[in-house]
Amino acid sequence: MTPSAPLKLITKLIDGSLIMTYRSLLMSGPDRALPTKALSIRQPWAWAILFAGKDVENRSWQAVNHGLNVRGRIAIHASSGLGKAEYIGVAAWMDEVGIECPPAIVLQRGGIVGSVEVVDVVREWHSHWFFGPRGLVLRDPEPCEFIPVKGCLGYFNWRDHLTDDAPEPAKWMLPKDQPKPEPQGSLL
Repeated sequence: MTPSAPLKLITKLIDGSLIMTYRSLLMSGPDRALPTKALSIRQPWAWAILFAGKDVENRSWQAVNHGLNVRGRIAIHASSGLGKAEYIGVAAWMDEVGIECPPAIVLQRGGIVGSVEVVDVVREWHSHWFFGPRGLVLRDPEPCEFIPVKGCLGYFNWRDHLTDDAPEPAKWMLPKDQPKPEPQGSLL
């Protein structure tokens, strides 16, 4: 049985104490191996770190300055926001470098999606993923089962931000050939 199976059962049985129950399961279950420190990364960049060989996370100087001394394994938090123009631009860039970006609707958002090791902070890097001005050099990505977490700017302790919500897909993410639901009638 996976760690999420008992969690779903507990979620249905104990409404209102989900976060405490979830936290105690994380501290004692297989997810306890995930690092406590997380960094929010927008999709599809978070997906690219885990599945497409993205070996550097670009940051402004100010954003990196708060984490210049951070090295070691961190959790990857996929931010909840994802705009249509942003997605189209990133997907087009990935296509140019030979990477097929998954459809926006399948990208998990608003939670922990894996972990990666931060090995350095650089001003230049020999990777097509580097745009600068600074970059966190990454290695050994490991996906994990999705854990819904409210994100924060910079590094944060994700276990302090557990939630039972993950964002719904935006309308632009839904397939266009999906039939529109019939309007519901009045009860009166």
